[in-house]
Amino acid sequence: MAEDVILVDYNDNEIGIMPKMEAHISGILHRAFSVFIFNTKGDLLLQQRALDKYHSGGKWTNTCCSHPRSGEENIAAANRRLLEEMGMSCDLIYGFNFLYKANVENGLIEHEFDHVYYGITDDLPIINVAEVANYKYLNLYDLAEDLKTNPQQYTEWLKIAIDKVLTLYKTIF
Repeated sequence: MAEDVILVDYNDNEIGIMPKMEAHISGILHRAFSVFIFNTKGDLLLQQRALDKYHSGGKWTNTCCSHPRSGEENIAAANRRLLEEMGMSCDLIYGFNFLYKANVENGLIEHEFDHVYYGITDDLPIINVAEVANYKYLNLYDLAEDLKTNPQQYTEWLKIAIDKVLTLYKTIF
């Protein structure tokens, strides 16, 4: 079954629905969310995307991310995907949003109005291997350094969001 995404304008007002792949081929702006889960020591839970994902397979990224379904609230979608991808749940808190456009492999374009949520838990993930190849916890400052040294190992949106995530992190820990 083809997944749809919610098309939005630059103020995040819904303007339509489009099949996900069509939106990524055309580079049409659509709504997305990203989840960043920290443990109580302040380490970020990263996931390595499954190797056979339609783009960015095998790259490391934030805990989980996806697109809300039509009629689904962003926070509900974030909780749903955290459970579907990482087999975990925790209280999620809205952090910030950002807009980005990035070319990814296979001729696809990520053009997203991304809502960022975060949570804190020491629960360990039970990964869905269809979505996630591996996971690890990493100090956020070490991650920021590794993003500079080894950018090819990370997703485009994580590289774009890291500065805002660091700013948010300083208010949490």
